[in-house]
Parts: sequence; C-alpha cells; structure tokens
Amino acid sequence: MLEDATPVTDEIQKLVLAQLQQWMADRTPSDVEVRRELEMAFSELHYPLFGRAAAFAQPWKDQMVIGAGYTLGWSDIDRTNVIAIFSSRLGHSHLVTVTNFVPRTDLHYAFPQEPEGDTLRFFVYGFRLGKSQPRLTAIFYAFDGQSLKSLWEAHDLYDGKIDFGKDKVVMHYLNEDEYIHELAQGRRPPRHEAVYAITPKGLEVQSEKDIPF
Repeated sequence: MLEDATPVTDEIQKLVLAQLQQWMADRTPSDVEVRRELEMAFSELHYPLFGRAAAFAQPWKDQMVIGAGYTLGWSDIDRTNVIAIFSSRLGHSHLVTVTNFVPRTDLHYAFPQEPEGDTLRFFVYGFRLGKSQPRLTAIFYAFDGQSLKSLWEAHDLYDGKIDFGKDKVVMHYLNEDEYIHELAQGRRPPRHEAVYAITPKGLEVQSEKDIPF
C-alpha cells in the first residue's frame, strides 16, 4: 500500500537528492540535463517499478531556478511525487527546498508570462487515475528564493482540464455526483468552466458558467 511505502520512498529521496547535490554543485545544468541525470538514477530501479523525471530551469533575478522533480510508481494509480528546488549562480548550484506534490498523480509544470517580481511563480499540476475519468489537481506556487508558498489550489476535479493563457487560467471539469446521477437518468450533465485571472495575490475568479456536455 502506498501509505506503507514511506520508508522506501524516503530512502530513495535521500539517495537521489544526495546524488543531485553532488552532481550539480559545480554546474548550472539545463532542464534536459537534470531530467537525464534523474533518468540515469532510476535506470536500475526495481521497486517501485518506475521513476519518471519532470524538470524545469527558469531564469529569475540573478539566478537560475532549477526544479528537479520525479514520480515514483508501483502502478499508474499508486504514485508519489517529489520536487526539489535548486538555486544556481555563477556555475554553482545548491538545494534550497523540497516539497511533495499530492500523491497518486503525475507531474507537470506551467509558467505564466508575467514580468519578473519578488517571487518566481509557477503551476504544478497532475492527473489522478482510478475512476472512469481522470481527476485534476493543480497548485499555484510562489518561490521567494528560500521557500515555496501555495497561492491557490484545486484538488480532484473530475475529468478536469486546464489551459494556461498569458494572464489567465481556464479550467473545465464535471461534478462527479452530478455526472453519476445524470447518467443514471439517461441524461448528459453539463460541464463546468471556471476562468481565473492571474493577479499579484494569486488567482481570482473571473467567470463561471455551465457548458452543454
């Protein structure tokens, strides 16, 4: 059970982050290089069954912020995620903070097109399988150079889809209970749309409406 796997995943995290810190100490790698290094680390993994890398590298202020993320999985349902944030300056990198994205999802990133500010802001999102429709979870993070802070979150949106615009986010999803009830009656339920504006404080609802299935 995933709930009982913490000793295994914690030990893997300890080993992987130690290897990354040593490898990145005297370099500023690209996101592709980080992904390849993670894939190499997982190339001989037997249990869990797979390790999938998801990396990013974003310039911010006088540094390069590097995200070294990965998903460990025993199946497409039993999965756990880790995101390690590194700061790189003048050819040297060091680990700043680590977070665990929600379990049982995969791992993706998106960066809004906004001017440089006091924080580097980005979305982490993933899809959870296990029901007739995948469920979407998304978190809008702010990185201030020392730590990550969640500005907005949406969890387990049934059949959720997310689109990122220049200054807005559009989400489509179903209400699970409504979906089940309407299908049982031989009807198709509406799909819900929520449009969020990206603001200095996070996300603000711009509009909400129902769309015919």
